[in-house]
Amino acid sequence: MDLRQLEVFAKVYELRSFSKAAQSLFLTQPTVSERIGLLEDELSLKLFDRTGRETIPTRAGDLLFGYAKRILSLNLEAKHAIDQFVGKMAGELAVGGSTIPGEYVLPALIGRFKEKYPEISVSLLIRDTQGILDLVKEGQVEFGVVGAKINHRSLEYSELMTDDLVLIVPPHHPWWGKDSVTLGELRAAPLVIREKGSGTRHSIEQALEQAGIEWESLKVIGEMGSTQAIKEAVKAGVGLSVVSKRAVGEECKHKLLWGVKVQGLNAQRYFYVVTHRERTRSPLAEAFLTFLRPSV
Repeated sequence: MDLRQLEVFAKVYELRSFSKAAQSLFLTQPTVSERIGLLEDELSLKLFDRTGRETIPTRAGDLLFGYAKRILSLNLEAKHAIDQFVGKMAGELAVGGSTIPGEYVLPALIGRFKEKYPEISVSLLIRDTQGILDLVKEGQVEFGVVGAKINHRSLEYSELMTDDLVLIVPPHHPWWGKDSVTLGELRAAPLVIREKGSGTRHSIEQALEQAGIEWESLKVIGEMGSTQAIKEAVKAGVGLSVVSKRAVGEECKHKLLWGVKVQGLNAQRYFYVVTHRERTRSPLAEAFLTFLRPSV
């Protein structure tokens, strides 16, 4: 089997579409169809059922996909190893980052890494913490940086850096300019929070549990799927929120938001590098991890 045919097959399988696979691979749709056809002829098996606009893998397609991903991954690993052997660091690396490290920490670090290795290409995928853990488990990224540690038998965590959580309030709020508020005051305040699966929310839940506060006792008036949405809601006076201090640095600097400590609440957490216990990382991923740890 030709590696390019397997790459095209894997992309069609992942996207469930010949046209989307063609766009992703910078090929024409007839070329994609031709390569899938050649692969099906070689195997004497049908890999996809085409019903109208739907592209559905057959059982043979499901079986082949697992092997195709392993073959393509091993091929990429071999290329990286040869590049490393001859003193060249090149290739593509997929990295995952949950919202806060993905938006406020990793971009600058990736830029510094590319200065050292200009021939590499890094793709940064941003999801909530649970989404990044799923990508690591599925092998779609070699490692991720997340804001909470959710135990799973196939995942391994290492501490990267600390992060502080603060309660943010808008201008003209009675707490503007205050250094701190009590847990009782927090419980009475209207709050907008991140969705389930968010590392920030997981950390807040843990901190409240340690303080003996039940989540249900909070006055939660809304959930939002991004930190940016949370910040805009607080600015608009919808409610208050607890977010990463890193995420509101510019807003606090320009007096658009104010960060307040909550007495009795452990507001410090870690960002973690998460990897898969059983998967061999590429030399490029190892180089990035080696660069990452002393860089922060």
